[in-house]
Amino acid sequence: MIDVDRIREDFPILKRRLKNGKGLVYFDNAATTQKPRQVIDAIYDYYMNYNSNIHRGVHQLAVEATEAYESSRRKAARFINAGEDEVIFTRNTTEAINLVAYAWARKSIQKGDGIIITELEHHSNIVPWQMVAKEKGARLDYIRVNLEHSYDGSLVLDDIHTLLRESNVRLVAVSHMSNVLGTIIPVKDIIKACKNYDNSIKVLVDGAQSTPHMPINVKDMQCDFFAFSAHKMLGPTGVGVLYGERGLLDTMDPFLTGGDMIREVHKYDTRWNDLPWRFEAGTPNIADVIGFGAAIDYLDSIGMNNVKAYEHELTKYMLSRLIEVKDIRVYGSMNADERGAVFSFTLADIHPHDLASILDEDGVAIRSGHHCAQPLMERLGVAATSRASLYIYNTKEEIDRFIESLNRARLIFRLGG
Repeated sequence: MIDVDRIREDFPILKRRLKNGKGLVYFDNAATTQKPRQVIDAIYDYYMNYNSNIHRGVHQLAVEATEAYESSRRKAARFINAGEDEVIFTRNTTEAINLVAYAWARKSIQKGDGIIITELEHHSNIVPWQMVAKEKGARLDYIRVNLEHSYDGSLVLDDIHTLLRESNVRLVAVSHMSNVLGTIIPVKDIIKACKNYDNSIKVLVDGAQSTPHMPINVKDMQCDFFAFSAHKMLGPTGVGVLYGERGLLDTMDPFLTGGDMIREVHKYDTRWNDLPWRFEAGTPNIADVIGFGAAIDYLDSIGMNNVKAYEHELTKYMLSRLIEVKDIRVYGSMNADERGAVFSFTLADIHPHDLASILDEDGVAIRSGHHCAQPLMERLGVAATSRASLYIYNTKEEIDRFIESLNRARLIFRLGG
């Protein structure tokens, strides 16, 4: 088990006193995580000591910057068990998914083909496929969320077999963990079903919510594409990763064109660079990629199995405390083994934005709204929910403060009982 007190010492922002004099309880980790001093220092060190562009120069600063940048790629590859040339740096998960949509799907999906996603998806894993389907005349289908068991957030997995039979499916794109319900999706089962039906079906996994919280092995998973973001796993904003299977990436043309993604440019012809650089046009976000490497080092020093185990304990405790609050409805499984530490809920008829404002007065930061998952909100029959999401620096004592604040909100709104 991890030493959370020691970990909290590495996060300067957790010592902050807010405008109301309250200490910060940060429960908005599914949106973005806080950054440890080691990440902040790595970015500072780059700008202070070896700021330079990469891959082009032969002077000492350029060599040092290039090595630091490519070191982060090696770390990211090891983190998910991928080859170095299979890791492409993007701005975020959204751009990584769009890269697949533009560079693979628009070339590979034809009229009448099928694309399957789920009702749990973030807009970033819905809108690109809507656009591809409309442009190519393809069919977009959804694996449904099961609402028969008290909003437990599971998927109707039998849908995958039905949908595979109904159209010439070329792509399945699915979240590994829901950013609303915390549901951990059995992606290996979905991938196996797809590959057994037709091995040419490609599967993209949105790992934005899972990668920060559990060990990831893309080779064992056997997905074709996997996308995640640095800022949700202690790293800076503006950095994402797309994993693509090497042979598949080699068949794809670049998403963006220009400097550094080329091998040779002549007046009327261009030869692309090797993998992965052919998909990284222009000057990248060098400083933050280096900072991301420091974030991976930090998580590796803790161990992702330890991260998972600690968050499992927090999840069990949060669920046990939430059910004590009267008038609350929690969306997602009440079994900690089936979910991550993301908790969406409504409290009586208090609007989620009003509830978030009351909690903010107590120094508790949560998210309110549709969480970029409006089709799921429609399926749940709500316009918005409140969402609390935890990470490795959160504690049971902070959960207690959160529950106290929820009960204060009940009093403010004069809820009975």
